[in-house]
Amino acid sequence: MTGSQPVSTAARRYALVMLAVVYMFNFIDRQILAILLPAIREEFGVSDAWLGFLVGPAFAMFYIILGIPIARYADRHNRRNLIALAVAVWSGMTALSGAVTNFVQLALARVGVGVGEAGCSPPAHSMIADLYPPEQRATAMGVYSIGISTGIMLAYLLGGWVVQNVGWRETFFIVGIPGVVLALIFRFTVIEPKRGHAEGRTATGDRPPWLETMRFLWTRKSFVHMTVAAGLSSFVGYSVINFLPSFLVRSHGMEIATLGFWLGPILGIAGGLGFFLGGYIADHLGKDSHKRALVFIGLTVLLTAVPYAATFLTGSWLAAILWFIIPACTANVYLAPVLAQAQGLVSLRMRAVTSALALLIINVIGLLFGPQFTGILSTMLEPQFGEEAIRYSLLFVTSVFLPWAAYHYVRAGRSIDADLARATEHD
Repeated sequence: MTGSQPVSTAARRYALVMLAVVYMFNFIDRQILAILLPAIREEFGVSDAWLGFLVGPAFAMFYIILGIPIARYADRHNRRNLIALAVAVWSGMTALSGAVTNFVQLALARVGVGVGEAGCSPPAHSMIADLYPPEQRATAMGVYSIGISTGIMLAYLLGGWVVQNVGWRETFFIVGIPGVVLALIFRFTVIEPKRGHAEGRTATGDRPPWLETMRFLWTRKSFVHMTVAAGLSSFVGYSVINFLPSFLVRSHGMEIATLGFWLGPILGIAGGLGFFLGGYIADHLGKDSHKRALVFIGLTVLLTAVPYAATFLTGSWLAAILWFIIPACTANVYLAPVLAQAQGLVSLRMRAVTSALALLIINVIGLLFGPQFTGILSTMLEPQFGEEAIRYSLLFVTSVFLPWAAYHYVRAGRSIDADLARATEHD
């Protein structure tokens, strides 16, 4: 299968499904750590600040740094092959995490997972943009993003049972090894689409230097506000998803297997619905004005702070989990529209780098700082609140950062339509 061949409907759909499966494995390997944190904390005797480092900076530093050079490679070379290699690397490093003997080794293994996962989303976003036209792109990104919630669901369901009945090290082996097989399947069965195929555009110019792409995007106020807003949403999302198990264990005495049984389906079903509906509604609202889509996202994100507060203030684990169903869905509506709009703002050979720049901003704010900030705040509150410190740390994060994000979504809406109209300037 080569990029010069026409892409059939079946091949396009298969490619999207496989990209979603790859993204699912991406988040299984990334998020399996969250449900293992209580066991890791007990074995290695580390504080929440160090756990925040493990799920945040240890993973995010190289994940973020390598995003730009990998995306530059993807804008010129075969994206399918790059994704297949990335899957093999991060899956191998996940399996290796089960063989560590101390906290430092585990942190280094997570660095390796971050290195591999850096090669996933920028080329995947670029492929989707070439497979689906603009009016279907946010929906397609929503389907791709379902891989996040599905991956988290499987991480919780599988991880919760295995860690309680077998051990946390074995969990890494079980989720890492199948990814190597997936890498081979993806490499030899997925098509590499021709650039510009979905829009009938042709990439006639050279690939712009990445600094030129940065300058180009800096002049698009909608891009700046969208990515900052998405970063703040991600700040909350990564903080909650990584420390929610610890909160339920410490504040409500839940067992890990029970926790995984409840949270897995909620994050998978409600979370997946949020990703899909965010893209679908954005495509629908964006037919007349993309501003309406961003205002909708901003309002949804703002209101999400209310059920989050109820989740962390209730005295019952069942009530906390039931309240959490709402933000598990609504907190995810932002991602697919933001990523789709970012692809629509630039010329064809800027797409993978644009995706990498968007993810760099989102992940620096959200992944690098979110869990680390939440862990440090919990550690600071621990002398006063003891095991309840993580409850109030999460309450603060959700109550402050979601309204801040909503402001930037609305600001992005003011210029998005004008910025999209100038997208083809560098084709």
